[in-house]
Amino acid sequence: MTSAMMMDRTTVGVQGVTGVPTPGVGIPTVTPGSSNWLMVPRCTYRFEKCQGGVRITCVCDDPMARSMVQNLCTALTGGMVSCCCTLNGVTVCSYNFTMGICKCEVTDTGVCVTCTSGDQKCCEMIQSCGDCITTVCNAGCTCCVLMNNTPVCCGYSEAYSKTLQTPTTKR
Repeated sequence: MTSAMMMDRTTVGVQGVTGVPTPGVGIPTVTPGSSNWLMVPRCTYRFEKCQGGVRITCVCDDPMARSMVQNLCTALTGGMVSCCCTLNGVTVCSYNFTMGICKCEVTDTGVCVTCTSGDQKCCEMIQSCGDCITTVCNAGCTCCVLMNNTPVCCGYSEAYSKTLQTPTTKR
């Protein structure tokens, strides 16, 4: 899969917040010097305000990455959705959309995640989070969408991706 990103599992999530292991559940351990990497499908994002919240459209050009993102979203749907934006490996912002209901639907080009709330103040919070994510991603941050704290896809905003494409020049 040519359009995947390698991520260190230890950098996903909010710095300083650790999960509490559940007794009896097999938890993989990390020993010093061992690698803890995972492949995450690469995509481009479009963040839009919608009625009651925000819509995140993830577009994957590679068919294998698209299929992986769609399968991950289908398997993890119904859980907490969050976005983690990084620049040069450092977390710039991280949002958990706990103030609304998040739904994921499969599209022809990838997936569409919609987080909404019927409460006006919660809607404002969701849309403000979306505005912040849009701003930092349009400035060059990488965004990773997570479901149930599992990375589903990572990449750049659609607007920033267009700036990365080099124009062809005549000689």
